[in-house]
Amino acid sequence: MMNYIWLTIVILAIVMGGINGKIDSVTKSAIDAAVGSVNIAINLVGIMALWLGIMKVAEDSGLMALVAKGLAPILKWLFPDVPAGHPAMASMTMNIAGNMLGLGNAATALGLRAMEDLEKLNAHPGVATNAMCTFLTINTAGLQLVPAPVIGILASAGSKDPTVIIGTTIVATFAALIFGIAAVKMLERLPFFSVERNGKGEPS
Repeated sequence: MMNYIWLTIVILAIVMGGINGKIDSVTKSAIDAAVGSVNIAINLVGIMALWLGIMKVAEDSGLMALVAKGLAPILKWLFPDVPAGHPAMASMTMNIAGNMLGLGNAATALGLRAMEDLEKLNAHPGVATNAMCTFLTINTAGLQLVPAPVIGILASAGSKDPTVIIGTTIVATFAALIFGIAAVKMLERLPFFSVERNGKGEPS
């Protein structure tokens, strides 16, 4: 879908540029954007390497495990259908902790593993459970204490204070998390979203 949207935008830009006699400006803007994206990407490599190194130190020092330990009581409340000692709980805890600390690459693998573990608890394979929906909502909200990718992009673009985004990022992602969890917990109580099965295991 996104490919069609971007293609439509490009075509409209070319058509409108031709109609207004500014096709040269459209071409120049496209070339300038391509050059700028390469420069940003090259500058971003070093900055991201620095942040990922810092986050790796935090992970090895036990900070990530400490955050995961603090999250455990909250996750028990959010996921009442998942047994405390189940591997899914451990995977979800580490995934959320990793995302909060900006370890997106490491957290992705843990998130996929968490969904696989949740599927093992699924009484109706192929149909998302309440726990799956809640976990996906938390990941979509993406609560971050250290938005390393955004800081890297701002720094590579020449921002004088790239870390200024930290406060607003925390507030925005926290608000999204609260509203997301409230919505998923409300919707899972509605009969319309429940999965009803008969004795043969077929949808009723």
